[in-house]
Amino acid sequence: MRRLVLLALTFVAISPLQGQTAASATAQELRAARAYDAAVAAGGPALHAFLVRFPKGADLHVHLSGAVYAESFIRAAGEDGLCVDAAALKFVKPPCTAPLVPAADVPKNQDLYDKLVDAFSMRSFVPTPGWSGHDQFFATFARFGGLGKKHIGEWVDEVASLAAAQNQQYLELMETPPFEHAASIAHEIGWNSDLPALREALLAHGLRDDVFGDQEDVRTAEILRRQRENCDTPQATPACRVEIRYIYQILREAAPEIVFAQTLLGFETIQASMDAHAHGFVGINFVQPEDGFISMRDYTLQMHMLDYLHSVYPKVHITLHAGELVPGLVPPEGLRFHIRKAVEQGHAERIGHGVDVLYEDDAQGLLKEMAQKHVMVEINLSSNEGILGVKGADHPFPLYRAAHVPVALSTDDEGVSRIDITHEYVRAALDYHLTYADLKQLARTGMEHEFLPGDSLWAARDAFIAPVTACKGQPLGAERPSAACKAFLDASEKAAAQWELERRFREFEAKW
Repeated sequence: MRRLVLLALTFVAISPLQGQTAASATAQELRAARAYDAAVAAGGPALHAFLVRFPKGADLHVHLSGAVYAESFIRAAGEDGLCVDAAALKFVKPPCTAPLVPAADVPKNQDLYDKLVDAFSMRSFVPTPGWSGHDQFFATFARFGGLGKKHIGEWVDEVASLAAAQNQQYLELMETPPFEHAASIAHEIGWNSDLPALREALLAHGLRDDVFGDQEDVRTAEILRRQRENCDTPQATPACRVEIRYIYQILREAAPEIVFAQTLLGFETIQASMDAHAHGFVGINFVQPEDGFISMRDYTLQMHMLDYLHSVYPKVHITLHAGELVPGLVPPEGLRFHIRKAVEQGHAERIGHGVDVLYEDDAQGLLKEMAQKHVMVEINLSSNEGILGVKGADHPFPLYRAAHVPVALSTDDEGVSRIDITHEYVRAALDYHLTYADLKQLARTGMEHEFLPGDSLWAARDAFIAPVTACKGQPLGAERPSAACKAFLDASEKAAAQWELERRFREFEAKW
C-alpha cells in the first residue's frame, strides 16, 4: 500500500492537473468562476444551486433500468396489475392472492411504500454483517424486475427530463435488448473455442435475424419518449433537446457460448445501424458484477471474444466496465489485470469505473498507456462509494487527472443511488477542490469521447485549446458560425454537439 501511495504522490508532483481552456478566459467566464468560488465557500446547497444550470455535456455511463426512480416502478407495477411480495419486497406476477398485495394498492400503505422504495434503491441503507452496499445495490434489480417493455418510453423520458432540467444535452443509455433466440441458438450449437467457426455457425442458424428486433427495441423507445415529450410540436418539453444514443449491454454472467452469441448479435446490430446511418445503438459494454464467479473465471476469455470481434467489426465502439473492484472483494490476483486487458485486448475506448487501477501490475505504465491512447474513464463517485466503499482520497479520480488520463463524471444508476448528475458535480468539486475551469474540462471531455459519428471540434484530442481550422477565429458556440465552420459542423454530429456545449457555456456565463 505504501508503494501505491508514493506512486500517486509522484504523479501529482510531476503532472499538473488538467485545466486547459479553449482560449484566454473571457470577462464573462471570469465572472462565472468568481460566482462558482462564492458558491463553493457557501457550501453544498449553494453550490448545487449554481451547478444545476451549469452545462454538463454528456452522461456516458448510465444504465437505463438503474436510472429510473423507485416511485416510477411502483406506479408502473400497479398499472401492469403486478403483485408485491411484502416479505421479499419484490414484484411478482398475479394472481395477487394473500399474502401478496396488489401493486396498485401499495400507495395506500405508506409503510409498505417506503419499504419498497428502500428495497429498490440505496435510500436509508446501512450495511449490516453479511449484507454490504454491494449486496444491496445489485439486489435491487431483481426486486423491481418483471415490468413490461411497454414502459421503456416512459423510462427514457424520465431520464431525459431529469437531464434537461440540469442543462445536460447528451446521454448514452445502456440497455439490454431481448436475446432469448440468440441464447437458444448458442445452447443448441454449444461452445467452440474456434471463434470464427462459432461465429459462422451462429450466423448460419439465423442469429442475424434478431438484428432488426434489437434496432426496433430502441427505435420504439425513442418514438414513445418523443411522443410523451410532444417533440416537433409547439408544446415540446425541454427533454426533446436531450440527444440520446444507446449502448448495447452484454450480460457477462452467462455461459461462454451465450456471452459470445449475445456479443456477436450486439456487434451485428451496431454495425447495421452504422451502415444505415440510423440513430440507436452506438457501442457495446459488458455488465453485471465484475466480481461474479463467471465474470472472474471468464474475464480473459471474454476479452479474447472482444479482440476477435473487433477484428471483424473494427468500427464498432467499445466501452467496458473494468476495475470495479477493491481488495478483499476478490482474491489479489483478480485486481492485477482487468483494466489493462480491457484496454489492450478488449479494445476499450472508455473504461467504466476503473477503481482498482493502482492495484494493477505496473500501474504507472498502465496510466501512461491510457493517457497516450486517450482511453477515457467514466467516473461514478456515488456508485463507487455505495458499492465498493471507495471515496475521497481512496478514489483514483485525482490520480487519473494528474496522469492526464481523460475523465468525465457520470451517474451509473442514478435512480438506485438516489442522485443526479448535478450531485456528482457538486461532490467532485467539494471533495477534490476543483476549479470552474476543471468542471468545464470534465464536461468537454465527456463530449469529446461520446460515440457520435464525425470529427471532433478540437484540433488536438483532449486539448481544449484551439478548434479545427475551419472554426478558428470566431467565438466558440456562436449562433452564426462562418460558412466554413458551418459546413464542418453540418458534416459531423460530434462536432455539432461540441459546438452546442460551447454555446451553452456562453449562455450560462453571460448570466453572471
